[in-house]
Amino acid sequence: MAWFRKFFKGPSLKASERRYHRSRNGGEKMAGNEPSSSGDVWSEIEDIDRAIALSLSEEDQRRKKIMDNESHLHEDEQLAKAIQESLNVEPQYGNGNIYQPRPSPYSTGFRICAGCHNEISYGRFLNCIGAVWHPECFRCHACNQPICDYEFSMSGNFPFHKSCYKEHYHPKCDVCQQFIPINASGLIEYRAHPFWAQKYCPFHEQDGTPRCCSCERMEPRETRYVALDDGRKLCLECLDSSIMDTNECQPLYLDIQKFYEDLNMKVEQQVPLLLVERQALNEALCGEKGGHYHMPETRGLCLSEEQIVSTILRRPRIGAGNRVMKMRTEPYKLTRRCEVTAILVLYGLPRLLTGSILAHEMMHAWLRLNGYQTLSQDIEEGICQVLARLWLDSQIMSMSGSNVASTSSSVLNRTISPFERKLGEFFKHQIESDTSRVYGNGYRAGNRAVLKYGLQSTLNHIRLTGSFPS
Repeated sequence: MAWFRKFFKGPSLKASERRYHRSRNGGEKMAGNEPSSSGDVWSEIEDIDRAIALSLSEEDQRRKKIMDNESHLHEDEQLAKAIQESLNVEPQYGNGNIYQPRPSPYSTGFRICAGCHNEISYGRFLNCIGAVWHPECFRCHACNQPICDYEFSMSGNFPFHKSCYKEHYHPKCDVCQQFIPINASGLIEYRAHPFWAQKYCPFHEQDGTPRCCSCERMEPRETRYVALDDGRKLCLECLDSSIMDTNECQPLYLDIQKFYEDLNMKVEQQVPLLLVERQALNEALCGEKGGHYHMPETRGLCLSEEQIVSTILRRPRIGAGNRVMKMRTEPYKLTRRCEVTAILVLYGLPRLLTGSILAHEMMHAWLRLNGYQTLSQDIEEGICQVLARLWLDSQIMSMSGSNVASTSSSVLNRTISPFERKLGEFFKHQIESDTSRVYGNGYRAGNRAVLKYGLQSTLNHIRLTGSFPS
């Protein structure tokens, strides 16, 4: 504007003033104290035009500078706001698989989103699980929706909403079908059956939830187990192959006698077999002198004393409320004709469990009838458990189709379900994992001896020494 003001004052007429001006043809002339001519007037007009243009250009640049300053101020305000918001977030690290995404301030460097693989420019982003994300790209692996919650869960390398993770991975109780609760330490605590892997809430062990007397599984809330008249409960799968009366058990008894004959251990005497209720079994146990039995519940007995035992004659019906009805029993007098008067087995158990109990008690009978006297409990019960396990092995092999020549008639005439095959494995597992000193340790010692020396050599050693060969 200085040029603009200068030219609008007009030319100076003082003799001492000197100035430059440009001629119309572009040359420069020195002006002294000569009076101005018409050429001087045109030159001054051009200078005025140029000064006006220069002034306008300067004004436009000044306005642009002001606008740029305002734009930078707005961006600075946004950055300051983002930093303030990030300071309000306190990063925490959860227990187990719970994490907190940490919002970062507006990005100023070159970052690639782990979700869309595009650059994260100015704007908020998340810094979690070792990567950076656009907020809308950090999504739940289950529902594919953005994770906007303060906490999230991880499974492997995948993030989940806490609710989605719970639905997919939090275990549910197999009894009440509810999510297993978290204990006071923030951990999921549950119980599980060692064979069936049935998971359930710990409090079901004290709330009266019944177990199947055969497979030991707990009764689910939506299922009704069969209630036997002696207080036991039987699941529907075990009920399918259960043996309920003495007559129904006779074919199985013949199969086990044949099993002993194949081992060159035929039982020559005819020993009665009776299926009885729990009360009758306990009464017979009280009348037996020095008998061995398996705690906490006795399911079979080899008797040597004369007694009167109540046996089940007719298979009971299943009535309303899944309860056993119309069971018919009668007293049976045991007469001592040899060292063994009878074998008793608890009624209502599946065929494979009934058979393993019967094979065990048959070994007691064989030992007594063949002069094996005064054996210690762990030796006698141990070798009886070995025979029960060998019989279960033969049945499982028959079910699988191998060793067809030795398949019993009772197996050939029945349809074997996959559950019954697994039930046989469970009964083997019970024998092998028994922790008791007499039955568990006795079985393992006897099984090692049989595997090393064979059954007959082991039995001969027991006859001579009353112990297992080492």
